[in-house]
Amino acid sequence: MSTDKLYLYPLWVRIWHWLNAVFFITLLISGISMQYSIPDNTFLVQFELAVQLHNISGILISINYFLFILGNLYFSNGKQYIIERKGLYQRLIKQIRFYLFGMFQKQNPPFPITVKSKFNPLQKVSYVFAMYIGYPLIMISGWSMLFPEIIPAVVLGVSGLLLTALFHVFFGFILSIFLFIHLYVCTFAEPISRNFKSMITGWH
Repeated sequence: MSTDKLYLYPLWVRIWHWLNAVFFITLLISGISMQYSIPDNTFLVQFELAVQLHNISGILISINYFLFILGNLYFSNGKQYIIERKGLYQRLIKQIRFYLFGMFQKQNPPFPITVKSKFNPLQKVSYVFAMYIGYPLIMISGWSMLFPEIIPAVVLGVSGLLLTALFHVFFGFILSIFLFIHLYVCTFAEPISRNFKSMITGWH
């Protein structure tokens, strides 16, 4: 495996990344608090405070996401999210086999990190799903609940607000799973702190 140092994370990506992490974790904690709070019984965060934190963090993460999209449009980081469909299935299987077996046998990664490609195929697909599908959907549903008057009263015989809330919670759950898997995969490096340090210094 190459020991060359690669500058993979420019300053704007690192700032966006850490802001996104803070806002998302705040949304996660405040969202869970609202979900499980009952009268006279606070869960994690007092209900009114959880609502305020959730709304403010939702607005801030939306602005941060807009900056992420602009950054990917005008800088080279956007190319990292382009998926080459030809041979994708085979590349995914190869990467999955590495995570399941090869990694524990100390094999070299089948898709080494380079400046042009810092994501392996499995990472690329999951990041594209999270950032270009999951995030827009959860933000649209979140903003809709912030202004519930724009939500249809009834959809297919069911409360439109209820459907929007369930939709929001579902994608919040999916993105939360993505977060925990993302953190777990980051610990695969040797030493464990290497990938976290990279997002501070920019160097891999």
